[in-house]
Amino acid sequence: MHPSKSVISGDGDTDPGTPTGALAEFYRAFNGRDLALMRANWHPEECVLDNPLGGIRRGWDEIEPLYASVFEGAARVRVVFFDYTLHLGRDLFCAAGRERGQLKRDGLSLELAIRTSRLYRRLEGRWCQVHHHGSIEDPGLLQQYRSAVLA
Repeated sequence: MHPSKSVISGDGDTDPGTPTGALAEFYRAFNGRDLALMRANWHPEECVLDNPLGGIRRGWDEIEPLYASVFEGAARVRVVFFDYTLHLGRDLFCAAGRERGQLKRDGLSLELAIRTSRLYRRLEGRWCQVHHHGSIEDPGLLQQYRSAVLA
């Protein structure tokens, strides 16, 4: 299995009827701070998020406030997905790879490196995210990131 050489930033095709389009829709929503588009990317009931900012959150009602606080906060975060593999099933797919990006806030600039996996389920012709796991390996970077975003 060879990782994809393409980068998904959300700037291209965001057709949620395809796996790469659904991933691109997520990154368009995140990088554009678009909560309505983010909501459309997730399955509202059957979803779990486990990341450096929110711990484990289950269901959109728990996940939405985290994204809202990030989008409305002073920190500006932009990430892209790269070095990934897609594992496709009939009605499920998993994307496992890396995110890189940058956080800027009040003169602080951090280069981000995040290990990321996302699981999507096909519902009514579109792929909906049901699970995300992200982790930052560097403990110092993790603490700086959390402080800048959650402050």
